[in-house]
Amino acid sequence: MSLPRYKITMLALSLGVASAFVGCSSNPSKKEVVDQGPQSSEQIYFEKAQKSLDRNQYTDAVKSLEALDTYYPTGQYTQQAQLELLYAKFKQKDYEGTIALADRFIRLNPQHPNIDYAYYVRGVANMEMNYDSLIRYTSLQQSHRDVSYVKVAYQNFVDLIRRFPSSQYSVDAAQRMKFIGQELAESEMNAARFNIKRKAWLAAAERAQWVIEHYPQTPQTPEALATLAYSYEKLGDKATSQQYIEILKLNYPNLVKSNGEVNLRAARKEGSWVNRATLGLLGRESQTVDTEENNEPKTEQQRSLTNRLSFGLFDKPETEQISEEDAAN
Repeated sequence: MSLPRYKITMLALSLGVASAFVGCSSNPSKKEVVDQGPQSSEQIYFEKAQKSLDRNQYTDAVKSLEALDTYYPTGQYTQQAQLELLYAKFKQKDYEGTIALADRFIRLNPQHPNIDYAYYVRGVANMEMNYDSLIRYTSLQQSHRDVSYVKVAYQNFVDLIRRFPSSQYSVDAAQRMKFIGQELAESEMNAARFNIKRKAWLAAAERAQWVIEHYPQTPQTPEALATLAYSYEKLGDKATSQQYIEILKLNYPNLVKSNGEVNLRAARKEGSWVNRATLGLLGRESQTVDTEENNEPKTEQQRSLTNRLSFGLFDKPETEQISEEDAAN
């Protein structure tokens, strides 16, 4: 029994479409990329990475260093390459990648002589996570945003100083901690101001008390004391309020009015964002990180591992060290 003509036509079309799909699936237009393994020796990969770093070609440097780390995980240059990779990733502003690499290096190489650098750069990378080119130079402060990353950075620097108190990075870490402390104190006071605005006096007092207890050396201290005095007065606790007013009279008499009341507006002005800024730390930090981007490629002596990993802070050229000594004398 023969099929009707229209059914034969439909069957032919169906077979044709099916064949086309089978052909497409068996002959993909894009070929799969297969790892061909190492294309160079360990030494050549490392030398290529060094040349790329000297030329500030961080993308090429990362490729060579990652290849070395992948293909020669127990090689002669592996640990040094991992440290160099930290630096290159940071210069690419890949802070998440930098933090992950630093964590791995700390976990796998706890006794390495340069492990203090991994602790240091991890803190710097966490510190940079919430900053960008606009935030640095506007009145929109980090302390008015999420401060979770700077809290982690603060702890990173604490770990560095506790484990390696004589590290060449400890002084800079301590300065960064000072700056972060101001940011965290300002974050607390920003919350306290909001609570005062909505008349949540107890919540405002708790925020201010946290600043007094944990960040007593920050410029936010006068406002915190004034906030405590003001909040307790509003809560009806005159005795506690008067205690803080007496402290203000001794240390910040301009914040107490002639009638004995606290001048909260003056206290806020006392800790204005201009005074809180950075004590010069943020500008110095930016210069420290960006110096190499604005300079010509350096010589091999200038571009030593220590000099590179410290963003130019350490292991300066001999001529530069002599000139600094002459200037000091």
